[in-house]
Amino acid sequence: MFRRKLTALDYHNPEGFDCKDETEFRNFIVWLEDQKIRHYKIEDRGNLRNIPSSEWPKYYEKYLQDVNCPFSAPERQEAVDWLLGLAVRFEYGDNVEKYRNYTPASEATNTPLMNLDSNNPDFKAGVMALANLLKIQRHDDYLVMLKVSQILPGAFPPGLPVALDKHILGFDTGDATLNEAAQILRLLHIEELRDLQTRINEAIVAVQAIIADPKTDHRLGKVGR
Repeated sequence: MFRRKLTALDYHNPEGFDCKDETEFRNFIVWLEDQKIRHYKIEDRGNLRNIPSSEWPKYYEKYLQDVNCPFSAPERQEAVDWLLGLAVRFEYGDNVEKYRNYTPASEATNTPLMNLDSNNPDFKAGVMALANLLKIQRHDDYLVMLKVSQILPGAFPPGLPVALDKHILGFDTGDATLNEAAQILRLLHIEELRDLQTRINEAIVAVQAIIADPKTDHRLGKVGR
């Protein structure tokens, strides 16, 4: 799940990286801090570099806090993904001219998904809402979940086209693509609420029909006491 970001950062083993391997994981964190993030001064990186230390997890947790990572040490995959995203941003900032004129090897393979920032909190929240709506199993890679929602049979049955520009979102994410995704999610939610309201109305009608036409068993009736 980290292959693309590791490749972008020129990691020596993007295909075989295993964050569950403790030694490999610790070496990776040291490499990421030394080569890409560089949040600490060189003389302050000693605790992280002391890989065999039994106190290394404590210093790693502090490191996550120092770089303002929203995930804690037990959330290893999420934290690694976030740190990689941070490293990619720094890498781009250090080499703006190098990447400014970069074009994909094949424009034909380019898709709108490739232009999304999978680390954006709004994007993640939108994908999770969509996954819950479609009952898609959670995956650590949010782009994978989004792709699954596209190919899921019957997820989006054919219907009348909708002009998104005629529907007011009510807030702005700062990104046109995310705004569109949010509008789609809102329309899907409204459709779900309409379906629920229809079922409620049907239940009310059914109950009213029973009340309005009661079946009376006259054999049980009594006159007087």
